[in-house]
Amino acid sequence: MRIEEMLAYNKQFVEGKEYEAFKTDNIPNKRMVIVTCMDTRLVELLPKALNIHNGDVKMLKNAGAIIRDPFDSIMKGILVAIYELQAEEVAIIGHHDCGMSHVETEVFTQKMRKKGITPETLQTLENAGIDLHEEFRGFKTVEESVQHSVSIVRNHPLLPENISVHGFVIDPGTGKVDVVTLDK
Repeated sequence: MRIEEMLAYNKQFVEGKEYEAFKTDNIPNKRMVIVTCMDTRLVELLPKALNIHNGDVKMLKNAGAIIRDPFDSIMKGILVAIYELQAEEVAIIGHHDCGMSHVETEVFTQKMRKKGITPETLQTLENAGIDLHEEFRGFKTVEESVQHSVSIVRNHPLLPENISVHGFVIDPGTGKVDVVTLDK
């Protein structure tokens, strides 16, 4: 089992005091919060491509680096980073070849049903006002998606005026970062 391997490794990691190389506090050195995708290709590539080290930024991840609701958990994380952890800049970083650009909600729902989610459960969610097609819809272009997320953050009623919000797209094959929008 994978988790058992991970826990065995962790025991050795702690016993060997390997954690000491990662000691820092909770305030980001670069005073920045980054919102990016959970894509596995970005785990090490994104920090290396932008010279980010342990302790430099607050990094929030979700599927597609998408912010659709000004009061979702990602936005809450951004506001906590600003008000409690001294972040002064926000960067939304999407990536090319993102799985969210390929999501077809009908197929996604069929996959749920194949894994045991009953039609009754799906109907209950629909009756409660949860639109799975809206919740899991992808996007046409990553640049458009990044610009939309940046707009939600920039226009948030609780965002201080002095906070810069930027948008970027990274190539998961090369690490090249392109600017979508820069603030101030």
